[in-house]
Amino acid sequence: MDTPDLQVRPDPADPRLTRRVTGLDHTGAEVETSVTMERPLTLYLNGQEIVTMMTILDRPEDLAVGYLLNQGMLRAEDRLTAVDYDDDLGVVVVRTEARTDFEEKLKKKTLTSGCAQGTAFGDLMEGFASVRLSTEVKLRTSDLYRLLHRINTIPSLYLEAGAIHGCALAAADQPLCYMEDVGRHNAVDKIAGWMFRAGVSGADKIFYTTGRLTSEMVIKTVRMGIPILLSRSGFTAWGVELAREANLTLIGRCKGKRFTVLAGEGRMVFDADPRYVEEESAKHWRKNSAEAE
Repeated sequence: MDTPDLQVRPDPADPRLTRRVTGLDHTGAEVETSVTMERPLTLYLNGQEIVTMMTILDRPEDLAVGYLLNQGMLRAEDRLTAVDYDDDLGVVVVRTEARTDFEEKLKKKTLTSGCAQGTAFGDLMEGFASVRLSTEVKLRTSDLYRLLHRINTIPSLYLEAGAIHGCALAAADQPLCYMEDVGRHNAVDKIAGWMFRAGVSGADKIFYTTGRLTSEMVIKTVRMGIPILLSRSGFTAWGVELAREANLTLIGRCKGKRFTVLAGEGRMVFDADPRYVEEESAKHWRKNSAEAE
């Protein structure tokens, strides 16, 4: 099958993203391996420091805008006047045409289950109940199997060094954008920021993540207006409950020909015979089983 032609893809050859480190293996023999780099990025909104997050720092502008959108500090109607990144200082500044209400957001915090920096400012559920996801979008299982195969064959930092999460935005069986980072919430925010800056709608899209299907993942996907969320990992009870409330199609445990749908089943079209679907390669199975959870 062809390698997907993504609009945004990882660059595992970027020397800033990994480092070679020597150590010992289980037999005591010396080994050399690649490890993922993480660096601090401090985010400012209109001159106000918001947060410092740990990230691989490959797409700081998208990460900054997506973080602010998913924390409710930016809204879809807000107009950006500048997004400036300084590599030497590790600082990104987002400027808007009109003043935002982020000061109020900073007064309230909700601790989420996201790995790494997992604090969501403000009311995590703000705007969630008012989102209406498209009910016309369908996901054919034949497209699902092709999509998973294409995502698994994308050259990635995950396969190069591990210790990282990946997220993809797709349409039918075609991945459009693939982002990686040390925390799954960072990878989600990068895609949200890219969608906002590129003017890409989520109404007919599919969101893929290597991470768990938690309440945070469901809320962010719904707020991006994406009707289908899938993962190779498992579910949390609140994630399932929120997905059913929002009519989000929630598909987990996607490994090879197997998957489980726990919400939004009406969008599924079972047109593929699993007997003729190839199992996932051992390389992806071992890595993902060991690290994705």
